Amino acid sequence: MARGEFAARQLESVRQKWRWKDPYYKSRALRHNVKYDLLEGSPQARGIVLEKRGVTARQPNSGIRKCVRVQLTKNGRQLTAFAPKDGAIKFIEEHDEVIVEGLGGRKKGSPGDLWGVKYKVIKVNNQSLQSLRTGKIEKVKR
Repeated sequence: MARGEFAARQLESVRQKWRWKDPYYKSRALRHNVKYDLLEGSPQARGIVLEKRGVTARQPNSGIRKCVRVQLTKNGRQLTAFAPKDGAIKFIEEHDEVIVEGLGGRKKGSPGDLWGVKYKVIKVNNQSLQSLRTGKIEKVKR
């Protein structure tokens, strides 16, 4: 075995050891996205609204953020989803079919002042919540 080959092999083992300090490598290797992600790795999921609820914002902000409790159809798990922008909660009723996606906080977590809320509603009964809010379309009954 040549001296250069030994050094390269030694460097490779050192690299493998220190890879575990990288949070993205560790999360991927331990399959955290599969274990703890309610959407199971998919970008969006369909669910049924169970109830509307207000979530109080964390310090130093104050206010009640309008959220809904959703049960996913693909795995039966429940999650809290945020209804973004002003007046969006008016277009969401109980037993409506909604599509949720990630809110986009740091490392797939909750953003800013919303504790435990990691998802947002984007569609209600296959109609865009944004279009309903701006008045471009009217909500259909299921």
